[in-house]
Amino acid sequence: MEQYDVLIVGAGPAGLTAGLYCGRARLKTLILDELTPGGTLLKTEKIEDYPGCEEVTGTELAQRMEAQARKFAKDIRLESVSEVASAGAWKTVTTEQAVYRAGAVIITAGGWPKKLEVPGEETLAGKGVSYCVLCDGPFFQGQALAVVGGGTTAVEEADFLTRYASHVTIIHRRDAFRAHKIAQERALANPKIEVRWNSVVTAIEGTEGVEGVRLRDVHTGKESSLPLSGVFIAIGFIPRSIKDHAQHDAGGFFLTDERMETSVPGVFAAGDIRAQQVRQITNAVGDATIAAVMAEKYLEAHSLKMPWQ
Repeated sequence: MEQYDVLIVGAGPAGLTAGLYCGRARLKTLILDELTPGGTLLKTEKIEDYPGCEEVTGTELAQRMEAQARKFAKDIRLESVSEVASAGAWKTVTTEQAVYRAGAVIITAGGWPKKLEVPGEETLAGKGVSYCVLCDGPFFQGQALAVVGGGTTAVEEADFLTRYASHVTIIHRRDAFRAHKIAQERALANPKIEVRWNSVVTAIEGTEGVEGVRLRDVHTGKESSLPLSGVFIAIGFIPRSIKDHAQHDAGGFFLTDERMETSVPGVFAAGDIRAQQVRQITNAVGDATIAAVMAEKYLEAHSLKMPWQ
């Protein structure tokens, strides 16, 4: 069984940042991810809200982060983690290929937004189909947009988009929002917002970019077209599932303290997989920085730090 100071589960922005800080602290570090390092950055067309990068593609930023992490934490392996468990003072991490032992574990496995699973969604992702208003809203100055969903996030994001859009349509399958009342009141009072009640998206249309959506009335079955330049899907986020023994919220996200430590001592969580209000690259990086520093302090406090090789 290979042994490390810190084992990081996930190689997105949070995982790579944690690896950078752990490596710089001279901790023997292993980063595991079933996919290519970079996470959801690799599916992001353009980024202009990351400090120091006025405009960069997701792939470029992922490559820069990976190269910097490898400079200090050289061991990154493509393996799918199935379980994180405690074995006394030590932690074990199980993959399809091996079982590893570490003094501390940082889980940065992320997740993914829920999708509509309709024609056009995949092919137009990044070309008018988005799951992040904060990331992509500014690219749609003066254009007609839609937000799909009826929860607080969807309604608040529709209101936010009116800063840029000429018009925003909220598409909701029910006849009433599930959002907080104050969010509803603001959206319904906004002259730039229209609501299509009792409607579902059956297809997203366009060739080089989004040109519109097909809608179906859930009561009558009648279909219609709605011309648009962008569709923001806000129907939820799914954390990556890993067998563990820590506490989670109702949505399956890790509950942590201010040190990013979970209910299991020595197991930390950072980024999108942690229960929080905002999911951006910047706060994932901040979470991971705290988790890495606290993991080092945990190792020192429990005399688990290995001699530097």
